[in-house]
Amino acid sequence: MNPTEMRSAVPANRLELRFADAKPTYAPGEAVAEANRCLYCHDAPCVTACPTGIDIPGFIRKIATENVRGSAKRILAANLLGYSCARVCPVEVLCVGACVYNGWHRYPPIQIGRLQRYAVETVLEAGGAATLFEKAKPAGKRVACVGAGPASLAAAGYLALEGVDATLFEKRKLAGGLNATGVAPYKMHAEGALLEVDFVRSLGVALRDGVEIGPDVTGGQLLAEFDAVFIGVGLGADSKLGIPGEDGPDVTGATAWIERVKLEPDFRPPTASRAVVVGGGNTAIDAARELKRLGVPDVA
Repeated sequence: MNPTEMRSAVPANRLELRFADAKPTYAPGEAVAEANRCLYCHDAPCVTACPTGIDIPGFIRKIATENVRGSAKRILAANLLGYSCARVCPVEVLCVGACVYNGWHRYPPIQIGRLQRYAVETVLEAGGAATLFEKAKPAGKRVACVGAGPASLAAAGYLALEGVDATLFEKRKLAGGLNATGVAPYKMHAEGALLEVDFVRSLGVALRDGVEIGPDVTGGQLLAEFDAVFIGVGLGADSKLGIPGEDGPDVTGATAWIERVKLEPDFRPPTASRAVVVGGGNTAIDAARELKRLGVPDVA
């Protein structure tokens, strides 16, 4: 499926579109102004706090000098999924939480996630992001990546850069995994996930969507056709509590609920006057915020 066809798999009449971006992307002038607040620390604590070790002072300095492509390259070289990470990563407890400005209690910390989004989004939307990298010579190897969520996208992208022929297998007609189906809509709409899928495919990664391993292609066939198989199928369904009534008509798992809000056509807002969310993790909080924004008066 080409990018245009894949976007047609995202219905226009979905509740997700009611949610505005909680942290809109910077305009160019805003990004430069924020970047110029950075102190470009030598032993930057924000880099230590970043799970992917992005050179944060380096990419911010490039924004300050209006070298947006250079900034995006610095980010993507460390993390091919730097776009979605910029939008969904809990930066408050990672890079932003480690910013030295926090210790002074006079100025807000550098908005690292928003700057990262600005750089990568600008380049991905302009097209040609694949030209930021020089691919290795063909390695003569083929790898199948089962699933087309973040894990497989990253694996396939890095393999492609190393000259490996990588193919994604996705049982849905929509690639992106939880980035497309399970991210709270005020953080990123489904189209944002597809922007990143397009980037990975532009590196030379093939996508076979609508193909389920087992019914459509067996594991034996994959092993016979490819030199290696990467399994990136995600965590699966919501956990169960094991209590009576949890399968009732008005009970749903958080990830299933978020997916309906994001992708189900003509899904109606709940008419309940009170909703209870069991759990206190990030996904539970996202579900609670969505319920409240969709008009449920009492959410606990």
